[in-house]
Amino acid sequence: MSNSADSPRTDSSPGGTRRFRPVRVLTAAVFALAGLIFFMSFDTAKGTNIRTDASMLKLSDLIQERSHKNATLDESNGTLRDDVDTLAGREDGSSEAEDAKLAALEKHAGTQKLKGKAVTVTLNDAPPNATAKLPGYPEPQPDYLVIHQQDLQAVVNALWQGGAQGIKVMDQRLISTSAVRCVGNTLILQGRVYSPPYKITAIGDPQKLQKALAASPAIQNYMVYVNVYGLGWKVEEDGTVTLPGYSGTVDLHYAKPVE
Repeated sequence: MSNSADSPRTDSSPGGTRRFRPVRVLTAAVFALAGLIFFMSFDTAKGTNIRTDASMLKLSDLIQERSHKNATLDESNGTLRDDVDTLAGREDGSSEAEDAKLAALEKHAGTQKLKGKAVTVTLNDAPPNATAKLPGYPEPQPDYLVIHQQDLQAVVNALWQGGAQGIKVMDQRLISTSAVRCVGNTLILQGRVYSPPYKITAIGDPQKLQKALAASPAIQNYMVYVNVYGLGWKVEEDGTVTLPGYSGTVDLHYAKPVE
């Protein structure tokens, strides 16, 4: 007879009947659950690699497509608006004084082209491998190396405070209802998407515009990141330029309470 320590362990009752073992039921349940997970993964993938970023790429393509479509519609809308203004100006029954007042309002509304001396500010992300250039500063976090919404807003606000008569962000004219918003590392402006570098052009007195930029506390804080981590910053006088008129919709969109 072999030693009991060397023989397989048996689970028998004194009468020779096998006893119920809960561990076997648990093992069966684990395998059943694993099978269910594999089936659900297969059903979700539908024969594709679910670990790829294909869905994100498709979403990015859709955003770019809609952005281009919005740009085309803006151009078409601008052309139609010019046609309507031309037809309305033929026989509208208004006096010369009323026409002059309307022209002044259109100028301030930003719907007409604007010509004058301009300053352009360019902001850009820092190199991805940037390190702290000055002693006493920590190594950069990812957020330190990209342009944020508040950076763009700081430039726009400073230019308005410096007496800008009109401002263009990228290729779009700003009006009173324009909102500069960033989502991730992209700028969304009036239905269109842009990537850095970001260019902001303002028409006005170049010296006053640059003085307002230098006096802005928010921009002074941004300049710390420029000097330490290499964020892009460039201010240029462009001479005489012409800003386009705003060609998008002027309707206000707002939330409504649910009835």
